[in-house]
Amino acid sequence: MTGRTGLRTGVLDAGGDCIYGLEAGVTLLGLLERDALSEAGRSALHNPAEVVGMRDVALAPPIPRPPTFRDFMSFETHLQNSAKAMSLDVPQVWYREPAFYFSNPAAMLGPNDPVKRPPGTVALDYELEVAAVVSRSGSDLTPEQAEDHIAGYVVLCDWSARDFQRQEIPLTMGPSKSKDFATSLSGFLVTPDELADSMSAGRHNLRMTAEVNGRLCSEGNLSDLHWSFAEMIATASRNTTVLPGDIIGSGTVGSGCLLELSGLHGTDAYPFLVPGDRVCLDVAGIGVINAEICDSDVAFPLWNTEPSSEIL
Repeated sequence: MTGRTGLRTGVLDAGGDCIYGLEAGVTLLGLLERDALSEAGRSALHNPAEVVGMRDVALAPPIPRPPTFRDFMSFETHLQNSAKAMSLDVPQVWYREPAFYFSNPAAMLGPNDPVKRPPGTVALDYELEVAAVVSRSGSDLTPEQAEDHIAGYVVLCDWSARDFQRQEIPLTMGPSKSKDFATSLSGFLVTPDELADSMSAGRHNLRMTAEVNGRLCSEGNLSDLHWSFAEMIATASRNTTVLPGDIIGSGTVGSGCLLELSGLHGTDAYPFLVPGDRVCLDVAGIGVINAEICDSDVAFPLWNTEPSSEIL
């Protein structure tokens, strides 16, 4: 959170009205690195350095600069709908193991921060996701071991320039400038114990919704994951090391973006985002992102992109 005394870390009370703050200089990432999250939480609630009202703070991303950000594609319906919208076949390798790409750790935004539309794009999109935050280091983890490496969850929006993305796909190097300009996170890390009642068969039964200008556009459930977060983290750790604070995105829930909805119902029914639009993503029990789209302060395209009417 950012309050009168600068960037601080704290614990939200049960009523959601106040934040019990820790000492200046304490960060959530630092607590994870020291395996001190639980102890710090108890300390904040029983002996806070300050207590501030929610109305008096601006929420920063819980991990403003994660060591890495991997975004997976773990919802089958999203894969199927997106492939259809972009005239591609569903790759069968997806069913053999979780797939991800690396995105930009330096582009994290808080839940209410405005999102600048990249110059040159005419196809700005949201993506309704949840992310797990890694609690401690681990290598070559099994899914069972990886389950114990989850510090908690946040809502994630992987903002996407679909016209840029279409140009990048043939290069076979994964998304780059279509994705790296902004990623929004909800304001609080929700620990697994807070969501225990929603867990069944390794999945959380949590409703996910997205609204644009107050209109419900996307609706899904976190339980629809084909690959669990434990399986994603285990894959991420293979032949390398996951670190405290690493962000592991679920990928988009089915129907959780305008690319899918436009492909199913047409771009007139679900137009891409423009400055002035407000996007609200809500995952029950985890959090909310409520962001306004605005124009970039850069007056020229970042690359030679000609707007195309053949985005889908």
